[in-house]
Amino acid sequence: MGCTAAPSVREFKFNKKRVRLVSRGSELKDDAKCILYWMCRDQRVQDNWAFLYAQRLALKQELPLHVCFCLVPKFLDATIRHYRFMLRGLQEVAKECAELNIPFHVLLGYAKDVLPAFVLRHGVGGLVTDFCPLRVPQQWVEDVRERLPEDVPFAQVDAHNIVPCWVTSPKQEYSAWTIRNKIHSQLPEFLTEFPPVIQHPYPPSTPAEPVAWEACDSSLQVDRSVKEVAWATPGTAAGLAVLQSFIAERLQSFGSHRNDPNKAALSNLSPWFHFGQVSTQRAILEVRKHHRKYKESVDIFVEEAVVRRELAENFCYYNKNYDSVQGAYSWAQTTLQLHAKDKRPFLYKLKELEQANTHDPLWNAAQLQMVREGKMHGFLRMYWAKKILEWTRSPEEALQFAIYLNDRYELDGRDPNGYVGCLWSICGIHDHGWTERAVFGKIRYMNYAGCKRKFDVGQFERRYGPHKRHK
Repeated sequence: MGCTAAPSVREFKFNKKRVRLVSRGSELKDDAKCILYWMCRDQRVQDNWAFLYAQRLALKQELPLHVCFCLVPKFLDATIRHYRFMLRGLQEVAKECAELNIPFHVLLGYAKDVLPAFVLRHGVGGLVTDFCPLRVPQQWVEDVRERLPEDVPFAQVDAHNIVPCWVTSPKQEYSAWTIRNKIHSQLPEFLTEFPPVIQHPYPPSTPAEPVAWEACDSSLQVDRSVKEVAWATPGTAAGLAVLQSFIAERLQSFGSHRNDPNKAALSNLSPWFHFGQVSTQRAILEVRKHHRKYKESVDIFVEEAVVRRELAENFCYYNKNYDSVQGAYSWAQTTLQLHAKDKRPFLYKLKELEQANTHDPLWNAAQLQMVREGKMHGFLRMYWAKKILEWTRSPEEALQFAIYLNDRYELDGRDPNGYVGCLWSICGIHDHGWTERAVFGKIRYMNYAGCKRKFDVGQFERRYGPHKRHK
């Protein structure tokens, strides 16, 4: 894909701002046998700054490079739909690693229980991992840091964001308006081509055990009733093919039609971005090549995939209440509190919402699209979440239900984008106050009539309504 920045990371001027030291010591120990990249969020070989940094260390020290992934038995509300998408992507990673002379290991269990022993057993001299702003993965990193031998330096690389999260801003940003210039002013420095991960010249002393993928699947303690989806093929190769089809077929209408759920104008890349199977940076590099032809679409895509996405990362990183009403601004908490006792026009239980059993055919169709396809159109996600606020007993319950349903069915659930989407819709985060009304207070309101003015609601309802039971 495009030209590369250098023949390998050895000849590449690696931007050290992407890296931060997690451990106290920074010196690689003398008798190191290898370098280890603990892959977590960014599940791909190429276009991965964390993988590249680990290979750079290994090449400098003339050591073998190992990659491991810690497979936890359960993670928040993830189901077999999410886990199988991830595992099939990891099979591709394992195959690519083998071709590059880099052993890939899947360790079953929580990192704190399985990683330190692996480090000791393999004589790991330095550990590199990627970055996620959410509290559970942050805790995994902290737990490993506490249990690592003191003489093994541990570095973290933000391979998910173009401008590293901690470089963009040292604090929680108020809105897209306050973060936009901070990101755009640093894009020229960080939005570069990637050097390739190369065939590793220092072979491991023992080859990696082949991964028992069936055993990985059966080790999972997750809900197996939420089935995989047919439209999205997991893995980097499939994700890059979706990127190419977006550029060829949908990019030209992205600017004008992205808010119409009946039009095929979206990139559909969020599942591959979420699992780190495709780098957002790669997507931006490829999409920007078409700036002269589709200026409006490219600018809006950069705004959504870079500015809005990295704003969500910033929020989750600096606000520990990113999934609760306590995370909202004080104006929003106040207005929601003032209207908490307002009479709701309808009240639904979680099960009724989950089964798309409401009086609103558009809401039901959006819910069913998510259940069946693992993806709801972005414009409808806002409407969907705002109605949950209107039809539940309190803002707290609304947020809890929205996050649960999003994380259970959306392929890109449990993601900063999802938390911030729910908080924007229900708690006005990154938004401002609007005209006061019942239930919503000053939170931005959306209704059925507004949707009818925007797009052909009937067409969407016919496509996804309850009578359309997909096989």
